[in-house]
Amino acid sequence: DIQYQYQRRVREAVVSTQSTGENMLTQSLAQLKGVQSRFVESQECVAKMSKKDLGKPILVPLTSSMYVPGELANTETVLVDIGTGYHVKMDIAAAKQYFDRIIEYITKKMEVVQKNLVEKDKLRQVTTDILQLKLQAQVQQQQQQAS
Repeated sequence: DIQYQYQRRVREAVVSTQSTGENMLTQSLAQLKGVQSRFVESQECVAKMSKKDLGKPILVPLTSSMYVPGELANTETVLVDIGTGYHVKMDIAAAKQYFDRIIEYITKKMEVVQKNLVEKDKLRQVTTDILQLKLQAQVQQQQQQAS
């Protein structure tokens, strides 16, 4: 009976630890999906720019939540946020290529995280199955000793 309780606690600890790891991976996957969708949206905006948009009113972001009205003065180059507050002036073709590379990179990272999630799930299932088999074997052994 003591060994049964010990194995049950071990099982609970293993499942809890694995669940924590899966939660972190799930959160990472959700964050990557969010980042990917923002890059796809930016890529689509750059792809839609044309000379006929010159002079059109736009909202210029000052912060993530504050925008000021402006006017599109150039349709041949864009400022691309490359991270940590750095912006690079690129022509439209270079910006499209940049977004293609970033989206491909993020997609590959998402595939790795997804694969890790599947592996963690398999590992949790195998661990649970093994512990269940050990518990069943112990119960059978105790029943045989009792009779």
